[in-house]
Amino acid sequence: MIGVVVTAFAVLGLLTVIPGPDMAVVTRAGLSGGRGAALRATFGVVAGLMVWGALTVVGLGAVLAASAEAYTVVKIVGGMYLVYLGLSTLWRSRSRQRTAAAEPAPVPSPGSNWRAGFLTNLLNPKIAVFYTGLLPQLVPPGWPTAPTLALLVLVHGLLGIAWLGAYSLLLTRARTTLEKPSVRRVLDRITGTVLFGFGAVVVAEAR
Repeated sequence: MIGVVVTAFAVLGLLTVIPGPDMAVVTRAGLSGGRGAALRATFGVVAGLMVWGALTVVGLGAVLAASAEAYTVVKIVGGMYLVYLGLSTLWRSRSRQRTAAAEPAPVPSPGSNWRAGFLTNLLNPKIAVFYTGLLPQLVPPGWPTAPTLALLVLVHGLLGIAWLGAYSLLLTRARTTLEKPSVRRVLDRITGTVLFGFGAVVVAEAR
């Protein structure tokens, strides 16, 4: 039984640390507003996970995962949102270059960082597929399904906070280097391209 629980936690941990749109959104927030902004994006990401987790526990996540039309719509909307985030980040790097010798480039509002993290996960139907397809397989034999699924979702959220929170701290520790205009422009362009790429792939897969 202990081995089953350890395996479940290991799978959730692996899924947490694999780089994806979540990390790119946290990077985007950290580059624009520092550790506070990155942490707000982190909590937005986890809030999105909690919504999908709640839907899975009550069975609605399986409905979406089983509906090709609904899945495609959410996938296209989510992909377009990532494309938007990527393009806005690339535009910000242009603005930063133009204003390097004048005033600083505009900084996104605190709420926008949380919202970006939240929508990135809320509009990611692959999470619904994971929660409805793989998560039930991690429930140890004999354990009540709904409460255990809720526990696994909570563990996944806590792992996300720990991982992305530590990553936010690393971004802050490197702030002296990251605040150099040339470095910020390069990182903005890399982050924007990554977000745009994730979004483009999602939209292409949905067609």
